[in-house]
Amino acid sequence: MEHVLRTDAFLSEAMAAHGDAVYRLALCRMQRVQDAEDVYQEVFLRLLRDPTKFDGDGHLKAWLLRVTLNCCHSLWRSPWQRRAPLVDQAVPPPQDEQTAALWEAVAALSPHQRTAVHLYYAEGYRTEEIAQLTGCSAATVRTRLHRARTALKGLLEGGTDDGQEEPLPQPAAGHSPAR
Repeated sequence: MEHVLRTDAFLSEAMAAHGDAVYRLALCRMQRVQDAEDVYQEVFLRLLRDPTKFDGDGHLKAWLLRVTLNCCHSLWRSPWQRRAPLVDQAVPPPQDEQTAALWEAVAALSPHQRTAVHLYYAEGYRTEEIAQLTGCSAATVRTRLHRARTALKGLLEGGTDDGQEEPLPQPAAGHSPAR
């Protein structure tokens, strides 16, 4: 049985629509530009070869983000990754000082907490949706978010000059936060 690849048009549309989300999640998870680029390339190669029929744009995005997490996990576990020196930390683009400090603090969290924070605040997913993407329970996602917020509060309070607490950004528009 011959396996047919997807069309260039489908792949181009998927990359245009969801490429940024795939790259941001890979960068958030891997914390190195080179690794994020490798994951990005692998995710879209898998999409090119995969025969899955998608029920809509939301299904495609969820599939891409789940494959991104799987690729990050595979790359992280590889023996090559363990020997590779940490060349550059992923630093968020400087929007303003407060936001840059916040995302720098997010980078200091554990990979699971970083992923939960990224999917919740940057991508706008609800905890139940994050649970499906990450393969854990919604309670686990809520716990990771709670622990991440607590850790961020400690990191940001220790790093502010004026002693004021820095608020977390609101979830992306279009998704209602679930607690």
